[in-house]
Amino acid sequence: MAAHTTSDDACNPFEAAQVQFDRASRIVGLDPTMHSILRGPMREIIVTIPLRMDNGEARMFQGFRVQHNDARGPMKGGIRYHPDETLDTVRALAMWMTWKCGVMDLPYGGAKGGIICNPKKLSLREIEALSRAYIRRIADVIGPEKDVPAPDVYTNPQIMAWMMDEFSAIRGGYCPGVITGKPVGLGGSAGRNDATARGGVYTVREAARHLELNLEKATVAIQGYGNAGSYASTLVQELTGAKVVAVSDTQGAIYNHGGLDPQEVLEHKVATGSVAGYKESEPVSHDDLLTLKVDVLLPSAMENAITTRNAGQIRAKIVGELANGPISPDADEILHRNGIFVIPDILCNAGGVTVSYFEWTQNLSGYYWPEKLVDERLDDRITQSFKYVLAVSLKRSIDMRTAAYVVAVNRVAEAMRLRGWV
Repeated sequence: MAAHTTSDDACNPFEAAQVQFDRASRIVGLDPTMHSILRGPMREIIVTIPLRMDNGEARMFQGFRVQHNDARGPMKGGIRYHPDETLDTVRALAMWMTWKCGVMDLPYGGAKGGIICNPKKLSLREIEALSRAYIRRIADVIGPEKDVPAPDVYTNPQIMAWMMDEFSAIRGGYCPGVITGKPVGLGGSAGRNDATARGGVYTVREAARHLELNLEKATVAIQGYGNAGSYASTLVQELTGAKVVAVSDTQGAIYNHGGLDPQEVLEHKVATGSVAGYKESEPVSHDDLLTLKVDVLLPSAMENAITTRNAGQIRAKIVGELANGPISPDADEILHRNGIFVIPDILCNAGGVTVSYFEWTQNLSGYYWPEKLVDERLDDRITQSFKYVLAVSLKRSIDMRTAAYVVAVNRVAEAMRLRGWV
């Protein structure tokens, strides 16, 4: 879901990622050469994909794969299908993935991919053909030991299955470890579908404990009702007892001060295409949803949802970034000054890549875990990461985002030093 707020500081995502990195680099005293290396990607692939459409017309699509850093292991990152996809967005997401893997202490570096397209206007056959053609274009630079893609905006397990099948055909043998987020019947991990939301809810739980906030009496607003947002609406209620009072998608936003039934809202969205018009609610604007007086706000859509235009009006006690880059750097400072506890994206939404890591390890070993074990290991890993980042934040008197970057940058820099790169 695209942000419905605009501002001069709704900046280029890659520039925002660099600003965040620069702040952490100054705090850790990063070597200038290492800083230069990490400030941009190590490799960028731009591909052109011709596709025969169902009506016989030939169309050209542009795709990307950006690989930021592989000092700690194979690179990891999703593939997005979006009509407004840009190379700079993919660059930013690749860099954020490096830090996300670093803060979670996963043996990965960061990458990201995307195709400029509107999958809502493509047939299933066209999506499959486009997905397979994209993999043929980037097959030389991905693989279980090089770069392991995953689903992201407007991609799903079925698309991952087609991509894995295409790569396996190119390599000449079954290769499930090339990609994660696959269907369980094709080497996917139990617990992967809701992992991003589940990990985010675990971090909200830990933030509430730190702030001594009783989540059983708390209210929650969720911007975005895609994979992360819809699962979060169910899980935050199920795991913490909090009450979801507002949700939104691209078509509208709804509110009920007495609480929404997440399952009924999801059924309404499946039936009508939007959360808008759900009977047990009243409509609110997208801007108003973000500024509701709630205990927890979960931006779960796209970049630049919160900028200087509306940051001063945010009234939530906790803001958990289930989306990537929903808060601009300048807005971040306003929220921090106003005493709002922000759980940064590289920590809050790291549940997806963590369970993708679990999937990759299961693929490589050929031994698969039950869902209960996946959930327990995700809880343990993200909770320990949260506590470590919080300790750094308190010790250095810095906000949680900067603390998360300090942890991640230090780990990546150490790997680069140990490998003799600098």
